[in-house]
Amino acid sequence: MVMRPLRALYDWTMDKAAHPHAVGWLAFISFIEASFFPIPPHPLLGLMCLAEPKKAIRFAAVATIASVAGGLFGYAIGYLLYDTVGQAMLGMLGLTEAFPVAACHLRERDWEVIFLAGATPVPFKLLTITAGFIEMALVPFILASIAGRALIFMTVGILFRVFGAPIKRMIDKYLGTLTTIFAVLLVGGFVALAYLSDGDDAATDKCSQATLVERA
Repeated sequence: MVMRPLRALYDWTMDKAAHPHAVGWLAFISFIEASFFPIPPHPLLGLMCLAEPKKAIRFAAVATIASVAGGLFGYAIGYLLYDTVGQAMLGMLGLTEAFPVAACHLRERDWEVIFLAGATPVPFKLLTITAGFIEMALVPFILASIAGRALIFMTVGILFRVFGAPIKRMIDKYLGTLTTIFAVLLVGGFVALAYLSDGDDAATDKCSQATLVERA
């Protein structure tokens, strides 16, 4: 059963698709989702692409740019405000235990982890805040963010343009089930992180057992 706050946030997000300033809302939600908001912009992007398929590429580009900008905001939180803001955010999102694991993978595999998080259900906000905390090089962070976010948002735009309404009906009817599937995919994303280094078992074991993280 879906928690009422999750449903309320989802419904609130969906309402923005019919808003006169829907593109602005898409940019705003894409921005905040990359740093602290729990609901992804993908359903909103899908509805907008469904309503105006000829603008799908434009909508996907807006989501990509805003999400990368939000990622930089998350990076700044991790870099400047982790102790006062970032730690509390990760706690509210239930990502506290994942933080040291993410930091370990970022230190071991760098931009590859950002790209994977940008293009999979691994919470992008977790990696953006963590990247700032460990002081990851900014240029690789930005480039990997652009590549990962563009990949996932363009895919959403194309899928909704091709399949349209059936996807929206499935999300509305089976949000709880899809949330569970998302959680399974999230675990799968972290498993994928573990194998980015071509079978580096030592790095995998090190990161899976990480419980503490220190600044660079």
